[in-house]
Amino acid sequence: MRRRTPLTRIALTTVLALACAQLPLRPAYAGPPFVTDDPEPTDFVHWEIYNFVSGDEIPGGPSGETGVDLNYGGGKDLQLTATLPLAFQPHAAVGFGEIELAAKYRFLHQADDSPMPDVAVFPRLFLPTASSQFGPSRLNLFLPVWAQKDWNKWSLFGGGGYGINPGPGNRDYWLTGVALTRTLTDKLTLGAEVYRQTAQTQSELPFTAINAAAIYKLTDHWALLASGGPGIENASSDCQFDFYLSLEATY
Repeated sequence: MRRRTPLTRIALTTVLALACAQLPLRPAYAGPPFVTDDPEPTDFVHWEIYNFVSGDEIPGGPSGETGVDLNYGGGKDLQLTATLPLAFQPHAAVGFGEIELAAKYRFLHQADDSPMPDVAVFPRLFLPTASSQFGPSRLNLFLPVWAQKDWNKWSLFGGGGYGINPGPGNRDYWLTGVALTRTLTDKLTLGAEVYRQTAQTQSELPFTAINAAAIYKLTDHWALLASGGPGIENASSDCQFDFYLSLEATY
């Protein structure tokens, strides 16, 4: 769920990522390119930066966002996140999207000799910074719990949460999802997910979609991430196809 006009915003976010290039480098993994998130926080005092563009095909044309997703390891098992997007809609001018502020805290850890998974909470606050045609005028809050279990080259993660969405014509909603990935080589990881979201407004219907995804490591510290797939429930009215593409930098 992200987007904007490619040239100015992608240029800005790429510069932002490159500006961090003097920091120590390290590889990392996270929820993107999936809608479903995972419980693994960014490592302490390290960064994960996603320069992204995402969108979906809805009746009337494509809509989307582009921007930068900043993740910082603020403490042991604690990730601090800020997402700064610009948005576009069919037949509408480009405008600011909702700024997201979030904190992921992992409170359970998996072990090889136990079925216990990693588990984390990841509350996200959506600020009413969007232009009137791109977002609500009130604070929104999403309260999810995410879990993950790894074995050999496989990872299974999923969960979901409740969205508090005040305002005229709006509805509170649920978002749930599950994803499975496999590391094929040192550079390539493939995966798939299914996710479902209930209606956010009185005029919408529940929506379910499936996505295929790929993560390709260009170097130990830069990666390309991509996902996309069709809607399978109420697709003709809500979303026929969605996609996500980002350049990830880890420091």
